[in-house]
Amino acid sequence: MNDSLGLVEVVGLVAAVEAADAMSKAARVHVRSVANADSGLLTVICEGDLAAVGAAVDAGKAAASRLGECVGTNVIARPGDGLADMIANKIGSIFDEPKKAEKAEEKPAKAAPKKK
Repeated sequence: MNDSLGLVEVVGLVAAVEAADAMSKAARVHVRSVANADSGLLTVICEGDLAAVGAAVDAGKAAASRLGECVGTNVIARPGDGLADMIANKIGSIFDEPKKAEKAEEKPAKAAPKKK
């Protein structure tokens, strides 16, 4: 991954969703995930080219500040491969968890073979 990363950390889900919406509308970035950092702290992570990520982070910070508290922001230009792997494999979106549970519910349980 040679794209830049942008991070906006906010307090509360509503502020995180608002930040993600503003980030995706402000510039050509891909909102990668909304990660749960701690009790009530959520980090919106986006990727794209450096200028787009910078604009998206600024827009996300402004939008989140209107609804709640923006704790911090960061833009990382050309992150190293180790960081890209960590974000891809270790930091998942809070929106992925229900999908995993839904897939488990969709699969019917196999019936045990009947003994004679």
